[in-house]
Amino acid sequence: MKVRGPLLVVQLLETTLLCLVNYASLVGTNASRFRLAAGPDKKLLEMGLRRAQGPDGGLSASRYCYLGGFDSTSNVLAGKLYGIPVAGTVAHSYVASFSSVADVRHGSLRPLNGDDRGGDFVELSERCLGEVCELLRVPKEHTNKGELAAFISYAIAFPQNFLVVLDTYSVMRSGVPNFCAVARALHHYGYQAVGVRLDSGNLARQSVEIREIFHKCAER
Repeated sequence: MKVRGPLLVVQLLETTLLCLVNYASLVGTNASRFRLAAGPDKKLLEMGLRRAQGPDGGLSASRYCYLGGFDSTSNVLAGKLYGIPVAGTVAHSYVASFSSVADVRHGSLRPLNGDDRGGDFVELSERCLGEVCELLRVPKEHTNKGELAAFISYAIAFPQNFLVVLDTYSVMRSGVPNFCAVARALHHYGYQAVGVRLDSGNLARQSVEIREIFHKCAER
């Protein structure tokens, strides 16, 4: 962008123009880089409202991310004002609100094929956890039972959109085994898990290690 005009007028406009353009360009450019790296077929969710530069910055950032190539936002107000699709994943607070599988009030799940004989999904998930822990050589007692209960509860509510956060307690010792267990249980019912959300630590290393674990579980 080039601005031409009388020196005094242009200097008066400089701060205003840069304020309007710089932040939008920063967020939009970063969003487009994510889109180029992910490719056209992957879904990108923007969930940066908590760390935005104030309420106004959060609203505008959601808009600029969408313009830069993201598919949806967790910002409900941005969805209302700008028509951006709204989406989200499981919160850490949701996972932490469970203490044991006894907290799962409704333990049944209807199979995808419509068969009413669904059985006890909680029991199946616990059995699958034992198999997964044996496969991964992770002591079952190291996994968090509250986290397992949260995953089971979410899977029952959203069996076709099972995507959970893994780092509420320990990614490798608890999050991954619990996810794989519930994903295997969903598979028995005809559903396919969507994936996992990595939220802390070395994300690049974790993504590679977890993908290898997924392959190992799939081959079993």
